[in-house]
Amino acid sequence: MSSKLLLIAGYAGTIPAANYLIGHVGTVCIPDGPCLIPVAPGVMAPSGVLMIGIALVLRDLVQRSWGAQASIVCIGIGTVLSFMIAPAALATASGTAFLFSEVTDFAVFTPLWRKRLVAAVLASCLAGAVVDSAIFLWLAFGSIDLISGQILGKVYAAIVFAGWRSTAIITGYR
Repeated sequence: MSSKLLLIAGYAGTIPAANYLIGHVGTVCIPDGPCLIPVAPGVMAPSGVLMIGIALVLRDLVQRSWGAQASIVCIGIGTVLSFMIAPAALATASGTAFLFSEVTDFAVFTPLWRKRLVAAVLASCLAGAVVDSAIFLWLAFGSIDLISGQILGKVYAAIVFAGWRSTAIITGYR
C-alpha cells in the first residue's frame, strides 16, 4: 500500500479508534461517561485525545497530499465506522466536532503550508484541538469541564506523532 493510501486509512481510522478508546480504555472510566487518562499532574482527559492528536497531524498531511475534499471524505468514513463501534451520541459528537475543526484547520493550515509547513501544522493543530475539544465535549457530555485536558492531550500526541513522522522521513522509514 502506498504511503498516500496509508495516510487516508490512518486518518479515517483515527476517528473510530478515538471513540473506542473513550469507551473502553483509561485509568478511570466514569459510568455513562468517558474513560479518562492523566495528561498532566491533576489534569485528566478522555482517552481518545491520543488518537485525535495524531489525527490533527494526519489531517494536514492528507490535505497536502490528496486535497481538502479527501479530508472531508475521511471524516465521513471515520464517522460511519464510529457508528459501528460507539454509541450513536458519541459518534455524532465526534463527527460533528471533526467537521468543524476541519473547517478551522483549512482556515489556518491552507494559507500557511506553502510558506511555512511546520508553523502551519502547529498552528492548525492548536486551533483544531481547541475547536474539536469544545464542540466534542459539549455535544458528547454536555460540559466542557475536561477541555484543558483535551487540548493538552491532543497537542502532546500531535507533537509526538509529528516528531516521529519527521524522524521517519529523515531516516527513510515510513
